[in-house]
Amino acid sequence: MYAVVRTGGKQYKVAPGDVVLVEKLDGEAGAEIKLDDILMVNDGTTTVIGSPTVEGAVVTASIIEQGRADKILVFKKKRRQGYRRMAGHRQDQTVLRILDVAGAGAKKKKAAAKKPAAKKEAPADKAEAATEE
Repeated sequence: MYAVVRTGGKQYKVAPGDVVLVEKLDGEAGAEIKLDDILMVNDGTTTVIGSPTVEGAVVTASIIEQGRADKILVFKKKRRQGYRRMAGHRQDQTVLRILDVAGAGAKKKKAAAKKPAAKKEAPADKAEAATEE
């Protein structure tokens, strides 16, 4: 079973037991969070694709660590002008362990439950009432 989750403006394919680096999320190490922006869920036999998200699907994850990515260097230069600028940047990130992917068939179960009951009893009652008189 796996799901496609959107967080931090990016999409990640996750399955139970995976460890994923994502943009910073609120919470401390050891806390459990629920990701509910699920774009697709596959349970091995069926695939549910959301429009835009899958209703009722939830991915449960545990925060392993809050940290920062490696430093990237930003260097600007204009030739022959004596203009040089150097800056560094470290992006905040969260390390998640995916615990559970749930809610793959939530949309299908609701659709199956809404089927109307057969209305054959009502005409049969009218026919019996007409024959009794």
